[in-house]
Amino acid sequence: MARTNDADRENSPLLARWRSRAQEIMNEAYALSYAFRDPRTPWYARAWLGLVVAYAFSPIDLIPDFIPVIGYLDDLLLVPLGVAVALKLVPPEVIASAREQARASTESGRPGYRLGAFVVLLIWLAVLIVVALLILWSVTRRSG
Repeated sequence: MARTNDADRENSPLLARWRSRAQEIMNEAYALSYAFRDPRTPWYARAWLGLVVAYAFSPIDLIPDFIPVIGYLDDLLLVPLGVAVALKLVPPEVIASAREQARASTESGRPGYRLGAFVVLLIWLAVLIVVALLILWSVTRRSG
């Protein structure tokens, strides 16, 4: 039988709280995806929502997760900060409606992220191609 020390017992509730908070943030991000589609959402809020939702559900991070400590900083700081700003920009009635839609969608089954993930991957691929072309253009211009 494995023994647990006091530090493990103390960290377990903390870890559970962090996991719970992370799930709440992802639920908010999912609700924000519905707010993005709502015609009552102002254009500037839609622009921010597009960035936040795309980043929250993107499989590609600004700072790769395999980098110790700072790899998770973007997940711990950028996503919650982006969600908090988005909640301030979107009208409260739109947020309430979006949360209800997200809740109903989640209860009826696992929400489909495949199309969203595919679109985000295409955007990242396009960004990488543009950066590569700019680098190639810069190198060939200097040598020519």
